[in-house]
Amino acid sequence: MRYLASLFSFILLVFSFNAQNTEDVSGIEFPEDMVHHEIFIEQENCKVTIIAKIDVKENWHINGANLPLDCFSIPTLISVEESDLYTIEDSIIEPKPHYKYDTLAKEPLYLHDGQLEMKRVVYINSDSDFMIKGSFSFQTCDDKHCLVPYEAPFEKKINGCDAEKNINQENISEKEKPNSENKTNKEEEKNIESNGSKEENRSMWFIFLSAFGSGFIALIMPCVFPMIPMTVSFFTKSNQSRANGIKNALLYGGSIVLIHVMLGGIVVITGAGELLNQLSTNVYLNIFFFLILFVFGLSFLGAFEIQLPSKWVNSADAKADKGGIVGIFFMALVLSLASFSCTGPILGSLLGGLSAYGGSTALMIGMFGFGLALALPFMLFAIFPTWLNSMPSSGGWLNVVKVFLGFVEIALAFKFLSTADTTMQWHLLEREIFISIWIAVFGALALYLFGKIRLPHDSPVEKLSVGRSMMATFVLAFTIYLIPGLWGAPLKVVNAFLPPDFYAESPGGIIQGNNSSIETNHTDGMHKGPQGIMAFKDYDKAKAYAQKVNKPLFVDFTGWGCVNCRKMEQTVWGEPGIIEHLRNDVVIVSLYVDERTELPKEEQKTVTLNGREMDILNVGNKWTYKQMSEYKTSSQPFYIMQTPDGKDLKNGSADYRNHGDPNKFKAWLEEGLEELSL
Repeated sequence: MRYLASLFSFILLVFSFNAQNTEDVSGIEFPEDMVHHEIFIEQENCKVTIIAKIDVKENWHINGANLPLDCFSIPTLISVEESDLYTIEDSIIEPKPHYKYDTLAKEPLYLHDGQLEMKRVVYINSDSDFMIKGSFSFQTCDDKHCLVPYEAPFEKKINGCDAEKNINQENISEKEKPNSENKTNKEEEKNIESNGSKEENRSMWFIFLSAFGSGFIALIMPCVFPMIPMTVSFFTKSNQSRANGIKNALLYGGSIVLIHVMLGGIVVITGAGELLNQLSTNVYLNIFFFLILFVFGLSFLGAFEIQLPSKWVNSADAKADKGGIVGIFFMALVLSLASFSCTGPILGSLLGGLSAYGGSTALMIGMFGFGLALALPFMLFAIFPTWLNSMPSSGGWLNVVKVFLGFVEIALAFKFLSTADTTMQWHLLEREIFISIWIAVFGALALYLFGKIRLPHDSPVEKLSVGRSMMATFVLAFTIYLIPGLWGAPLKVVNAFLPPDFYAESPGGIIQGNNSSIETNHTDGMHKGPQGIMAFKDYDKAKAYAQKVNKPLFVDFTGWGCVNCRKMEQTVWGEPGIIEHLRNDVVIVSLYVDERTELPKEEQKTVTLNGREMDILNVGNKWTYKQMSEYKTSSQPFYIMQTPDGKDLKNGSADYRNHGDPNKFKAWLEEGLEELSL
């Protein structure tokens, strides 16, 4: 996804000219003007070196030639047509490139600038003269954008040589082989990336800690908690020595972790990881997760119990009786299967959350963290058995925890349904309805905690504990906090989980929606967007309007299911000093990359992006392709400012990670406005 997440690095030449076919061509930047090159030939007996002398214009750069697999940039290449007349050395000799980690695209970059030489060696197999043909290709970029890829052919005369003197590549001396500095040193690359990708590392740590926390929540579920003292007691009492008991307990805990990692591996191997990457935008998957979480929530409330087939559990239990390492593993499997009715819903929520980050790595880290949290108590209590005496006994309080999580599970389930609804523009779950459902769910939870509602597995409540009373009060306060949202209150604490304020029966709320002072000027293609600001959803219409009113374009790559987009719109766009600019000084066009409205048949097509085919069938595909091809990123929100005729301004891009602070976003916005005023 992540993301997910897919990184692309070139703009198709045809697309580039189509986008600018009404513009003055004098303003177009051509790659051959930014990078000058000459091709020379040096021949020594049967060894021919093709040399590209390169001069890169100041403030521009090209990519390295020998790029690692995790770098999706377009390499600079000296390509040679294959022939029986010569043998081509695979590697291109180049100076050591400058390393840079692109935090926006989340990929390493290896760059060259200034003057340099690249070389490629061929070994002649013919004693007759001939012409060698090839091409020199590159993509040039500055800090703001990249130009179209460029390729220039060359043809050079080569003198034949005695085939017996031909250099056998297997006997080339170490001095004649491409210098080791011309290939990326893998160990150095790993060290550089570990230092340069702090944002990515922080994201992975967040995923691990979130999964680890979910595992701890599972520990206090009624299906798992009572098994801790029983299982650890077995290990500490059934072995001849305490050391042996500890060893087996560690094996048991490790088996629990392994089982969950294996589950993640199955998801990756079977290709289900690709489905997880689509969860944030795929309608059917969002509806599926809504149903799953809603059913699990009802199970937590006591409506029914979800259990795996007894045959599965009994089969694993029989294996556990065999003892040894295999027996310990199957004991762990028994725990995992028997506790599924409690851990299953939490695992479902975890997988849904990981889908927002996308990718196999996130999934495997998440499953490892969840399994580790489950296994940790078994290992620690085996090492320190006296801790068991301090554990609270299981009882009615565990069912209260289970019911509490059931209500929360049902509330969060509606987030998935809301994503499907906004993506398809069904308007079945608009903002007021969503908030009403949450008020009802959390209101019922408050009544339950106060003892006013009793569910099937509850014991009679004679008196409330201090902890339960405090939690009930907190939930009640949260419920009251939600109520003003029905009339347009921003609800900043939870707004990221709610439908946008303009996706409502009364956009902006009842008061704001009927307030004549709110902006009402309208033109073809405009709609009321975030913060009640009029915005476009079609780029061409927005561009035409920007030229008409002579205002810069504010291009907002966003998504209906994008949580961070909602955060930016509520916590940044509406701040004083920002909303005035957005309302009065720019023309906003919001391009929803997950909108499933089908394009007219004549606009549907298949394009090639970074070597992969991409179908442009709906509006979301169209804007996704535009963002990926022009800006090499697929994350949202992503903001670009342009001149009225559609040229990017020099202030670069803005996003949630780097501009989530209102002061930083305001500075970026005003930098673009100042550029146009000069």
